[in-house]
Amino acid sequence: MAVKVLVVDDSSFFRRRVSEIINSDPRLEVVGSAVNGKEAVELTNKLQPDVITMDIEMPVMDGITAVREIMKSAPTPILMFSSLTHEGAKATLDALDAGALDFLPKKFEDIARNRDEAVSLLQKRVGELARKRVFMRRSVRPAAAPASGRDLNKPVLGRTTATTASTATATRSASRSVAPAKPMTRFKPSGKNTS
Repeated sequence: MAVKVLVVDDSSFFRRRVSEIINSDPRLEVVGSAVNGKEAVELTNKLQPDVITMDIEMPVMDGITAVREIMKSAPTPILMFSSLTHEGAKATLDALDAGALDFLPKKFEDIARNRDEAVSLLQKRVGELARKRVFMRRSVRPAAAPASGRDLNKPVLGRTTATTASTATATRSASRSVAPAKPMTRFKPSGKNTS
């Protein structure tokens, strides 16, 4: 089964280019495209893609706002495209903060030696993000209370899950195997060491 990808960008040229690259890998398939963040949110809920590629600057709803909305309604791995400018870097960090998992420069050929390497890089990133989708969907809690009436957002006291127990055991055994720290070496202004 192919990885379903939603391509979001206000540039028809860029949407077509990204779609061609993704569709050239038989493991990947573009299932839809959107021209702005609002369409991206709607299509994400309708198409349930495995991965979304998204531009940051778009009309109607920008990419960062769209990421926040998608993470609320249907958490999906998102690869952001950003320009390599100071403003682009800040926007990329904001998008990652909002829930996007990865980014590439809008001219991803700039970080590759040739076109084939750039194509391979995009396809590889999309494939890697698709594997993270499973974990994102599991972390979403249902909005309604379960039949038991218990609030799923509150911890169950007195119970330890196997994962928690194994993590605690691993932490204890790791802390026993750590070598004691060496005393710090201080330097005098003359440049000679003292202990």
